[in-house]
Amino acid sequence: MATVLVVDDTPIVREQLRRAVGGLPGITRVVGAASGEEALSRWPVERPSVVLLDVRMPGIGGVETAKRLLTRHPEANVLMTTMAEDADGLARAIAAGARGYVVKDASPEELSIALAAALSEATRRQVPAQTRGRPGGSAVQLTEREVQVLDGMSRGCSNAAIGKELFLSEDTIKTHARRLFRKLDAADRAQAVATGFRLGLVR
Repeated sequence: MATVLVVDDTPIVREQLRRAVGGLPGITRVVGAASGEEALSRWPVERPSVVLLDVRMPGIGGVETAKRLLTRHPEANVLMTTMAEDADGLARAIAAGARGYVVKDASPEELSIALAAALSEATRRQVPAQTRGRPGGSAVQLTEREVQVLDGMSRGCSNAAIGKELFLSEDTIKTHARRLFRKLDAADRAQAVATGFRLGLVR
């Protein structure tokens, strides 16, 4: 049974997320916070199983909130929420320790999967960041081309734009992307870039 803290500065969005989360199996309690500052003060009191944290908010913002919360409470489970994919903000939040992200208009099934993944991921925080997600802690070995593709992703470039830079087709870029996702144990671009930042593969 889980408690979820929904953090969003827009009341109607916050209430919609609260209702959506509250209807999921296994969720016993849903509480809300209107700002990052309020989330930081409420987390030690509520100690929620998962924090759904808006990426873009007034005040200290979602990324800084995630960073401060996870610095103070490394055991916290943070899942970012966004209206549309924000590769830069999401990558920085994930680099700070957030589990991943979910769009605010996700279906109940998508939301349930994201929350379940965030909860199950908790045990992986016991593994040092530089070896997380790789059996035996083995080092990641990316080819030069894969590093170039990852660098393009870190700058928010589309596959087509990366292909133009490297004089490669978009399909070839997608092939390199799939390979580096597998090597980095990443589900999407944001996670791949975040892992790249952690490992010093991109800067």
